[in-house]
Amino acid sequence: MDIKNELAIRAEAAEDVVCRFLPDVEGYQGMIFDAMQYSVTAGGKRLRPIIMNETYVLFGGQSDIIESFMAAIEMIHTYSLVHDDLPCMDNDMLRRGKPTTHAVYGEALGTLTGDALLNYAFETALNAYDAPDADPAAVTAAMRILARKAGVFGMIGGQVVDVESEKKQLEITEDKINFIYELKTGALIEASMMIGAALAGATQQQIELVESVASKIGMAFQIQDDILDVEGDEAKIGKPVGSDERNQKATYVTFAGIDKSKEEVKRLTDEAIKELNTLPFKNEFLNELLNYLVYRDN
Repeated sequence: MDIKNELAIRAEAAEDVVCRFLPDVEGYQGMIFDAMQYSVTAGGKRLRPIIMNETYVLFGGQSDIIESFMAAIEMIHTYSLVHDDLPCMDNDMLRRGKPTTHAVYGEALGTLTGDALLNYAFETALNAYDAPDADPAAVTAAMRILARKAGVFGMIGGQVVDVESEKKQLEITEDKINFIYELKTGALIEASMMIGAALAGATQQQIELVESVASKIGMAFQIQDDILDVEGDEAKIGKPVGSDERNQKATYVTFAGIDKSKEEVKRLTDEAIKELNTLPFKNEFLNELLNYLVYRDN
């Protein structure tokens, strides 16, 4: 399987889904709609909606009900990036080679754009209740997953510890690094797989299994990011190598070293794939994708 080609095809399809749910640029508040569109369409691999859809397919899902949640997860991911880039956070002026949202629209509208994307994500996900084949119990389960994994027990919780740790570098520990990675990076990957499973009618035990798989993949994904910051190709990763060290940012590599970090990426990925393969269903592309995510070079 040519994973890069297959991923590109699915990324294009996911892009179409996400953009279809964005509001039209019109009305007195049209500037916020414009900023939302700019933020969402500024680039990205669309990995979370792809993973969600492939997990849905894995469990036998066949309808369009998944699409509103695919759009919602990407809106939430985008809002987190918009807020990360703000002057009060990372104060970044470029993302994926383009000016960040606040650099284009100003800090106030940048903040409101993140807020708008988060709120609109839930408006969008709620559309699933209107689908002809909607199972209200399954949609409610998916909504609960989305809310929890995006909130203080998920992505925001990880972000809080990350921000506080950067203020107090001497207090950062390996346990805190693991906590930050599990929540800040892993939570939305977990949400993607769990929602795909829930909407397809998976059992609670199966949903918990894919949560475990996604947790390991999320951790491996972030550790691989740390590795690439040390020895990646600047042209491929799109940022200067060694930026974490120059910014005195502690990472998994800081505590474990490069060799042990690579071993941990392999261990986590192997365990995740092994767990996934205990299911009575198979999705070859999903297996290949999870491997690709953590052994990527950008």
